[in-house]
Amino acid sequence: MNDQYDAGYGSGHDGPYELVGYDEYGRPVYRPAPAPPAAPQQPYDPYAQQQQQHQGYGYDPYAQQQPYAPYATPDPGQQLPAPGHDGYGYDPYTQAAPEPAGYEDPYGRAGAAAQPAVAEQTARIPHQAGPPGEPRESGERDYRTEQFAFVEEPDGDSEDVIDWMKFTENRTERREEARRRARARAVALVVVLALVAVGGIGYLWYAGKLPGLSSSDSEAGGTTAAGAQKRDVIAVHLHDTDGGETSTALLVDNTTTKRGTTVLVPNALALTGDDGSTTTLAKSVDDGPDATQDALDSALGTDIEGTWRLDTPYLQNLVDLVGNIEVDTDTDVPDPDAKGKDAATLVHRGEDRTLSGKMAVAYATYQGSGEAQDAQLQRFGQVMQAVLRKLSSDAQAATTTVQTLGMILDPPLTDKDLGSFLAGLADRAKGGDYTTTLLPVQDDGTLSAETADSVVKDVLGGTAKSPGKDAAVSVWVRNATGDKGDTAKARVVLLNGGFTFLEGGTAAATEAASEVRYADAADQEQATEVAKTLGLPTGAVAKGEVPANARVAVVLGQDYEPSS
Repeated sequence: MNDQYDAGYGSGHDGPYELVGYDEYGRPVYRPAPAPPAAPQQPYDPYAQQQQQHQGYGYDPYAQQQPYAPYATPDPGQQLPAPGHDGYGYDPYTQAAPEPAGYEDPYGRAGAAAQPAVAEQTARIPHQAGPPGEPRESGERDYRTEQFAFVEEPDGDSEDVIDWMKFTENRTERREEARRRARARAVALVVVLALVAVGGIGYLWYAGKLPGLSSSDSEAGGTTAAGAQKRDVIAVHLHDTDGGETSTALLVDNTTTKRGTTVLVPNALALTGDDGSTTTLAKSVDDGPDATQDALDSALGTDIEGTWRLDTPYLQNLVDLVGNIEVDTDTDVPDPDAKGKDAATLVHRGEDRTLSGKMAVAYATYQGSGEAQDAQLQRFGQVMQAVLRKLSSDAQAATTTVQTLGMILDPPLTDKDLGSFLAGLADRAKGGDYTTTLLPVQDDGTLSAETADSVVKDVLGGTAKSPGKDAAVSVWVRNATGDKGDTAKARVVLLNGGFTFLEGGTAAATEAASEVRYADAADQEQATEVAKTLGLPTGAVAKGEVPANARVAVVLGQDYEPSS
């Protein structure tokens, strides 16, 4: 009966069945499933086929997702996927319902034993790996996590790419740095060449060697350049405490040319005093340092910064402090302490002689019989330059040496100023940048044009302004009256008369009659005027010997009666 029921139940039906319940015997009761509604026409998707071709290889952001349509009517010629592999997920209408035991599908499908496999297939997500160890179905791709390891763990090729990028960046930076250095060197070279060119042109201009310049232009340029140089000048007066004579020198430090010079100034140099009278350097030094400094500045066009009075005992101590000096002596010098013709020789003539303090003073002040003062000045200059070579070039050490001497300097010169100044000259003397030169003076005490160019202009940077022939008539006066006060009285009278007074000193013996002498016939009239000014008879005027620096010479005798 059951068999008949089973057979009759499933006969005459063409379609799927659905379970509606169980009968009194516990058997399932089926009825034909209603036909699904017709699916709407699927729109044409140009990317649908491309999506099917690349499905299973990952997500394509540009692929259009095909809408899910379980009842869609397939297009003619379209190949449908196998059950469980449609790629659209689970379809509740394609999954077979459970069959009763012994039930045979009228359409030839397998029984209940085949249903779990079908259900498993439809429940699986397409293109997703199943449990480990489960065999994969035909056509399903196997994707494993290690196949995508390169996303998280760079391989050796990635490291090589990074190293290559670093190498490329470093090489580019090195090339840029090399270019910058090359540009810097090129700019530096151009600057150096420009400076050399400017310096060369400046030197040629200074030397007057530029093409197109005349000799007068060159001389003018040289004068301007010499005058623009910076010089420090100090006057030093050596006082012989035994003989009473003085020796004067100008110490010059040219800070522009880095050279030092000692300019020796003869005592016969004619100077103009504050009152307009003409005097000599020797007489001016005796009158005081301030008047002498101003007179030298006026005569030479210099700017003396200070006056250093160096007595012979201080010179002796200075030489001993520096440790003796070496000088090429030009004569034998006797010992000044020995008396008589058999006096021992203190300094011997010769090259590179070592002189102690006493020997240096004797050599610097020595003037042989019949010698002009110029020879003695040259020896003084040798000693000064030798002292500078032995003096310390350090300003502090040189200042200490000056302070050790215990000298009292004339203001505004101080120990520190003198020490620093001498240290600078010492540095020049040790380096061979030091010379000693004599200022030539004519018989009348004036400076020649040649002297003005060679020494005054080039070394001192000044202009000679010493009294000339067109100045007031200079009168040399020696007192032989026996009254020292008559000299000052005669001086006042002559200055008030428009003459220049020159000190002639005091005669060793008195004279009864006064004398007024002239050397040049053109000065006879001036000599007569001098006699009248002094209250002397015109018969006292006569042609005779006159000092080189004067035009009229007067010897005051006991017949001179000064005005009250």
